[in-house]
Amino acid sequence: MGMKDQFQEKSEQWQNQARQKADQAREQMQGRGRRRDEDMDPSQPQRDREREREREQEDRFDQDFDA
Repeated sequence: MGMKDQFQEKSEQWQNQARQKADQAREQMQGRGRRRDEDMDPSQPQRDREREREREQEDRFDQDFDA
């Protein structure tokens, strides 16, 4: 295989990797948007949601600390 062929093959590999990473990033952003919509329950006041998140973070910290 010549140098030109090797370069072309490597270039195609990099392009494919870039496409895959872009697709993964897009999927993650879409997933985050859905989660935010689910978190935003209009019937629950903002303060209650914030307190609930703080409790969840404290619980996770306690679990990590115990382990």
